[in-house]
Amino acid sequence: MSEEKFRYEEFRVDGDALVAKIKEIIHQGNVRRITIKNEKDETLIEIPLTLGVVGAVLLPVWAAIGAIAALAAKLTIGVERVEVPPVAPPDDQGPVL
Repeated sequence: MSEEKFRYEEFRVDGDALVAKIKEIIHQGNVRRITIKNEKDETLIEIPLTLGVVGAVLLPVWAAIGAIAALAAKLTIGVERVEVPPVAPPDDQGPVL
């Protein structure tokens, strides 16, 4: 068994671009957690994401993100992604003649 590996990225955005950037990040996939921080590097909201969390379940989260975007000018989005190991090509050499 192998342990999952994670990669952390940060994006700096203005408040008006926050919702669009988060939608883009989620659409890219492999996202485990999103953290939104203010200019003072204080965490405003941390959103754990799991496979299958979509649609109506995220509606309250979108409302909170929209409220944060309206109140803050400069924000940092921290994204924790699951590293997907590369898939090895099949070892099929065919029959030896």
